[in-house]
Amino acid sequence: MKLARSFGVATVAVAISVAAVGAKPTQAALVNYGFTVDATSGDNPGQYYGSFQYEDSTLTGIGEETLGISNGLSISFDYLGTQYTETSDFDYPLSPVVSFTNGNLLGLSYLVEDQFFIGDNAGNPNRGGTKFFSILSADLLSATEVGTVSYSKGQPVPEPMTLSGIAIAGMMGLWLKRKKK
Repeated sequence: MKLARSFGVATVAVAISVAAVGAKPTQAALVNYGFTVDATSGDNPGQYYGSFQYEDSTLTGIGEETLGISNGLSISFDYLGTQYTETSDFDYPLSPVVSFTNGNLLGLSYLVEDQFFIGDNAGNPNRGGTKFFSILSADLLSATEVGTVSYSKGQPVPEPMTLSGIAIAGMMGLWLKRKKK
């Protein structure tokens, strides 16, 4: 009888945690990427590192799409000992943006006056890409390609419902263990 009762409680705990984990999220998932700039020419050769994060709720995965500040885009980039963020972009809050084609990341479009431009083509600053340019002022005509940018997708940030499900399952497990003693 005791075994059946414990089994029943365990079944209820598993059902509740599975329901919480499987529930549709009420908010967008946060997607994280790291990026590495490999500057191979120009005045400041070397590797520089950064990361960005955005909410993916409006992505359809069809055609060309861009996400920006209104989609929670945030950037952190350490270049020449200075930490740059999304607010450092010359056209903030209209830029920076992150671009996609058919759901695949193309990259950032990110312009910091008198420093650098990350994108696809200096002639098309609204499309993200994998090229790194040195610039004078905010004049993209002065852009000189000096390197490349590579991106790596990080671990997704868990939704609150997923965390709740894990917490419920853990609490039930502890309760059952305590009950046994």
